[in-house]
Amino acid sequence: MANWGFLGAGSIAASSLAPAVHAAPGARLHAVAARDGARAAALAPHRTYTAYPDLLADPEVDIVYVALHNSAHRAWVEAALAAGKHVLCEKPLGLTEAETASMERAARRADRTLVEAAWNRWHPRTRDAEAALAGAATGRPLHVTAHFHGLAPAPDNYRRDPALGGGALYDLGYYALSAVLAAFSWRTPQVTHARWESWDPASADRSVAADLTFPCGGTAEVRCSLDGTLAEEFAVHGTEGSLRLSAPAFTAGAASCTLAVTSEHVRRTADVREYAPTDPYRLMVTDVDRALSGGTGYLVPTAQSRLIARLIDAVRAAASDGSGGAGRAPSAGVGGELDPGMPG
Repeated sequence: MANWGFLGAGSIAASSLAPAVHAAPGARLHAVAARDGARAAALAPHRTYTAYPDLLADPEVDIVYVALHNSAHRAWVEAALAAGKHVLCEKPLGLTEAETASMERAARRADRTLVEAAWNRWHPRTRDAEAALAGAATGRPLHVTAHFHGLAPAPDNYRRDPALGGGALYDLGYYALSAVLAAFSWRTPQVTHARWESWDPASADRSVAADLTFPCGGTAEVRCSLDGTLAEEFAVHGTEGSLRLSAPAFTAGAASCTLAVTSEHVRRTADVREYAPTDPYRLMVTDVDRALSGGTGYLVPTAQSRLIARLIDAVRAAASDGSGGAGRAPSAGVGGELDPGMPG
């Protein structure tokens, strides 16, 4: 049995991760650290702390889940790794590629595993969609549409604060960009156009639009916002067919959903797969727990986390280059791409 320790007891930890750990076979919520002891106790751990270093010093904690605001990820991930703990950290892992790479190096030094908690990547539909795209089910991708529009955060919510790593790009754009990269076999694109709008001059980005071009000539349109419009769309159009996820495209779980792959060969045929309601958080915790306890389980590769961070860097640079919110950002691959042998 692996003992989990949480740094932070906010909404995601309370609503999703703590129930997942309690429900996952072989996992145990050993400790939670939060400035508010009552909030920590509400997650029903075996032990509570009011100081994060005290949890990291607990020799019974095997895996630390970092549930803090985005700008605190690097410091506490690296502290947990240095304390000899495996780490599951909320997405985005780092605010920049440099931060993400620094955490990767810290994990190697500590000989511990670091995993980004991109929970939707554990949903069976996401896994199947990524496998279908990797297998060229739609042929060479020509154009991808990825839109994610969500609820507007309260005025005092950290998502409005750039100093805390807030904004639509880090929050919702992460999902859209990771899906686009998967569609193009994790190749590095060029940002051909980007713009964003903020709630006010001092706030983080309220909405972001980015257009991408990939080495194969394919393009992608990414749109995300925290403006109260609830809409999620993901579709891939390729030389041999198309792939589409039913709404919600990125946050499926509570309700049933579908994956449709349409072939354009001779006679137009569609393969529609249906998925029952499931809890991706529980699947994530179960896989991470198994993998870090010596078994087998799916883990999001940190190389992919780093590439997502690089693309976020490029979108931010293009949207802030002083030319009215549109521009180009240089792109350099993670070795050009993650797997030169894959189509893209």
